[in-house]
Amino acid sequence: MANTTMNLKIAHQSKTIFKNREEAGKKLAQALHEYKNHDVVVCALPRGGVEVGLEVAKALKAPFDVVITRKIGHPYNSEYAICAVDESGARLCNESEINSVDKVWLEEETKRQEKEVLRRIKNYRRGKAPTDLKGKIVVLVDDGIATGLTMRSAIQYVRRQGAKEIIVAVPVSPKNIATLLRSETDNVIALHEMTDYFSSVGAYYKNFPQVRDEEVIRDLHYRY
Repeated sequence: MANTTMNLKIAHQSKTIFKNREEAGKKLAQALHEYKNHDVVVCALPRGGVEVGLEVAKALKAPFDVVITRKIGHPYNSEYAICAVDESGARLCNESEINSVDKVWLEEETKRQEKEVLRRIKNYRRGKAPTDLKGKIVVLVDDGIATGLTMRSAIQYVRRQGAKEIIVAVPVSPKNIATLLRSETDNVIALHEMTDYFSSVGAYYKNFPQVRDEEVIRDLHYRY
């Protein structure tokens, strides 16, 4: 048992790339330096992407906002996204996955996540209108990508808002998902594209605490 525990610990450490989200954001900002002083809006996917996105917004001297999407996890594994729903209520699904789940459950879970999206809009924005994205270069930031569904949902939402260019920026992503996102955006900047992707984004961070609503609200007060 002791040897098994040690082996698991070593395996986890071998995946660790970033100390925390702040460090990941600063490294990501360096990779995005060409967008500094351009007509850019940085939009993070809350909650985990907000601290990463804040560092990017600071470095680029860009307005900072969020694009709120919620994953709909598989009924037998809530961490595995089979759909995602955005601020407008539009749903994006992995069609091969949803064919194998109960349709009544899917509709109920969709409604539950739509309510959570509305709760976050009310809580995070406090009555403020979202940043106007029409004609802007929008940099979408998260702390990492797994299935890519929430990011793809955000991409579609931002495109409907009239963004001129859409850039996805993440510290880590499966290589195949980064390739897919490049076909749906103007650019994808992933610091690490993994062919042997570990299933959890948190595995690539030494410190990966749950982000609280209060932290999101605090970071959204940033103004460049």
